[in-house]
Amino acid sequence: MWRLFVFTLLFINTQSGVRSQKAMKMSELTSFERYIIEDKGTEQPFSGIYWNVFDDGSYHCKRCGALLYHSDDKFESQCGWPSFDDAVEGAVKHLPDADGSRTEILCANCDAHLGHVFTGEGLTSKNVRHCVNSASLRFIAQEPVWDTAIFASGCFWGTEYHFSLEKGVIRTTVGYTGGTVKNPDYRRVCSGKTGHVEAVKVVFNPQEVTYRDLLQVFFETHDFTQENGQGPDIGSQYLSRIFYSSEEQKQQAMKTIQYLSERKGYKVATLVLPAGDFYPAEDYHQEYYQKKGGTPYCHIRRSVF
Repeated sequence: MWRLFVFTLLFINTQSGVRSQKAMKMSELTSFERYIIEDKGTEQPFSGIYWNVFDDGSYHCKRCGALLYHSDDKFESQCGWPSFDDAVEGAVKHLPDADGSRTEILCANCDAHLGHVFTGEGLTSKNVRHCVNSASLRFIAQEPVWDTAIFASGCFWGTEYHFSLEKGVIRTTVGYTGGTVKNPDYRRVCSGKTGHVEAVKVVFNPQEVTYRDLLQVFFETHDFTQENGQGPDIGSQYLSRIFYSSEEQKQQAMKTIQYLSERKGYKVATLVLPAGDFYPAEDYHQEYYQKKGGTPYCHIRRSVF
């Protein structure tokens, strides 16, 4: 009897918690969103926030958060509402309207009203249009996919300066890599006993600037034929190096060196090595020329290719 009593209390509390969670979600909706989602209302055309949005991302149910549509399936229909020619499998269900003239679409997870679906219009190859109210949706933008490259071409102040000017470069960090000593500092690297070179880590958006573009900046801003340093900066920490983080980067770097050697006649001293530990340099080295003003004295860009 006691066990039955406890079970009953637990069941009541659980159901109460579910109801309170649902109530909380419902209360997060504005009155207009409730009108669309619960009362099956319709926005005025060209009034919703997503009707003309075509950024990369995903569209979720405004009430429960379930994934409904991908941006790849969104298209311009000139109807004034967000239009999709496909939905995430199993995410949207169809229900004939009471008058039988149209087919309603609802979130399969929480029955939120989304809009209506139409076929036979010939607007896309799939011949389907999910006409959705913006108020029923929450858009989550896709995070940009960035890549990383590491280059060494003498004093990292000048190397960083030129890469930082490139459109599509998100950020640059000067530091030390290629050595055998953990957590080196500037003084130890300059001693030539750690095996590190001064290098720059470049984080870039490959949609705006390619790795091949960055290779061009690298070779055009230093003397890649010099074997003992760079300009007046002599020492093992100033050697010309490319550190690749993928097989594709390696192949592009090697092909570029082959081109410079065989087609342009340069004796290239640059080595192509796998990327390893990268240790950011001291703060006063970061963005040196941006902070101090001026331009590099030994990194001057010239045409090579």
